[in-house]
Amino acid sequence: MSWLFDPRHLVTLAAVVRLGSFAAAAEELGYTQSAVSQQVAELERRVGARVVVRRPVRATEAGQVLLDTEAAISVSMSRAATELAALADGTGGEVRLGAFISAAASIVPPALARLRATHPAVHITLRELEQRETHALLFRGEIDLAITFDYEHAPGPVPAGLMQEHLMDDPIMVVLPVGHPLAGADSLTPADLPSDAWINTAVDVRDLAASPVDGDRGSGHRLDFDGMDFRTALNLVAAGLGVALLPRLLVLDAPPSVVVLPMRQPTLVRRLYTCRLDTRGVTASIRRLEMYLREAAAELCNTAPIL
Repeated sequence: MSWLFDPRHLVTLAAVVRLGSFAAAAEELGYTQSAVSQQVAELERRVGARVVVRRPVRATEAGQVLLDTEAAISVSMSRAATELAALADGTGGEVRLGAFISAAASIVPPALARLRATHPAVHITLRELEQRETHALLFRGEIDLAITFDYEHAPGPVPAGLMQEHLMDDPIMVVLPVGHPLAGADSLTPADLPSDAWINTAVDVRDLAASPVDGDRGSGHRLDFDGMDFRTALNLVAAGLGVALLPRLLVLDAPPSVVVLPMRQPTLVRRLYTCRLDTRGVTASIRRLEMYLREAAAELCNTAPIL
C-alpha cells in the first residue's frame, strides 16, 4: 500500500496546531524548528494543499481532515498497544475453540465459564465441528484449540505440526428402548442382540467385525442411519426403532425412554484430546482454557453415574 503522507508528519501537524507555535512543537517533539517547518511543508506538498495558516497558527480545512485522521490513528494505536499487552499477560484477546457436539455440550460449558470468570476480557468463540474438519481449521488458523478423539483400538495419527494431550476416556455404551427384553441386564455385548436390531452409528466398530453390528444390512427390520449426529441415533432408539452403540458423554442426560448399559468384552473406548498447533509460544488464556478443560473432564469422570 502506498501512503499519501507519512503518519509521523501528522503527529507534527497536531503538535503545531495544538500548541499554536512551530517553536513550541519543535521543543515538545525534540526536533529543531527548521525540521518541524520542513515536515509541515512536505505534508502540504504531498496532499497538494495548505494544511496550516501561520499567523495565527491554525489548521485549514485540509489540515483539519488530516488532524481527524491523526486522532483516529492514535486511538487505533493505543487500542492495539492495550490489546497486545493483554495478550502478553492473558487478560484479553480472543480464544477460538472447536469441539465435536457431545464434547461441546458436556465438557466445554464449565470450562468456558471458568475462563470467563478469570479472564473476562477474553473474547470466546465456540465452533461445533465434525472431527474431519478440525485439523485443517487448526492449520489455517481459524481456531486456536480443539477437542478431538480417536478410539483405543484404532488410534489416529497426529499430523506433523500439531500437538495433542489426552483429556479423558469416553466408553461406548449399549443403548436400548426402555421396554426391550434385555433392558434389565447388567451389561451387554453386541453379540447378545440380533443384527437387524442395530441402528448403525458413527462409532468405530472395526474390531467387532465378526459381531452382528455390521451384519445383514438391507434387512427389512434394520434401520441403517446415514449420519454423523449421535443425538439423532439416540432419538431413534428412544422411539423404539432399534438399539445403538453410543458414547457415554452423549447419554449422560439420556431420555427416560432409553436404558443405557455398559459393554462387556470386547469393550470400546473413545479417547478425547485437546489439540493445537505445536508452537513455542502459547497465550496464557489458551493454556488456562486447556487446564479448565482437563478439570471439567476429570470432574465429569468422577461424577458421572456408573451405568
